[in-house]
Parts: sequence; C-alpha cells; structure tokens
Amino acid sequence: MFNRAISALCKYFNVRRPRIEWFEYIDWGKTAGRTYEDGRIHLVHPENWKRGRVYFSERLWIQMIYHEMGHYLFWTDAERKADIFSRRMVTGLRTAARRAVSRSRSRAATVEARRAATRSRRRRMLIAASRKAKTSTRGNSRKSRRAA
Repeated sequence: MFNRAISALCKYFNVRRPRIEWFEYIDWGKTAGRTYEDGRIHLVHPENWKRGRVYFSERLWIQMIYHEMGHYLFWTDAERKADIFSRRMVTGLRTAARRAVSRSRSRAATVEARRAATRSRRRRMLIAASRKAKTSTRGNSRKSRRAA
C-alpha cells in the first residue's frame, strides 16, 4: 500500500520515484526522516516510530511522509515548502467536503449581494435622472437670459 501511494504521488507530480530506505532510528532518534539531494529518502520504519516519541500516532507518521515528499519535490527553500506541502495535503484532504458546502453558500451570498447592488444602482440612476430633469428646466431659463 505504501509503495502504491508513493508511486501515485510521484506519477501525479511527474517525478521519478525516490529510493526509500528504512531504518530503526535516524540521528540517534531525533529525526524521523531525511531526504538527500540524490533522491534517496531515509525513513524510520512505522514499527519503530512509536519508540521514544511523545507523539507517536499513525497520523503523525503519515504527515512526516508528506513532509519528506515535500522535500523531494521542492529543493529550493526546502524546509518551508515541505512544511506547507504537508499542511496542505492534510488540510486539503480533511476539508474537501466542507469546501463544497461553503462554496455553494458563498455563491448564493454573492448572487444576493449583486442583486442588492443592482437595485441600489437603479435607484441612484432614477434619482439622478429626476435631478437632471429639475435642473434642466431651471438651466434653460438661465441660458436664455445669458444669450440675450
């Protein structure tokens, strides 16, 4: 399942599949994964993930995988971009259903706002037209005086 998921991710981003190596621990247990410039990724095996960690859920291990794949995809400014990539992968998967509902609500609100703006625009145009009619009758008498 893991290999299929990594292959699908690489296929989607049109990159070569990284060479992944599994370890019991990396950097004396401080690091969960490490990505190298030649395309290798060293990961702590999920069986060993729970050893020596305060937060050791499966969800955090998956986020660590997303983070390392972010490093693999974005070499420049890698740390910031990897964090953003992993955050968007997780939040994008969770809120896909919520976005569809909120979009339909926001569209309805936008349509209503447009209607209200159109109504107020029409009213302003009617008021301006009536003012022009009043001033044009006054203005004609002034023009005739000036011309004479």
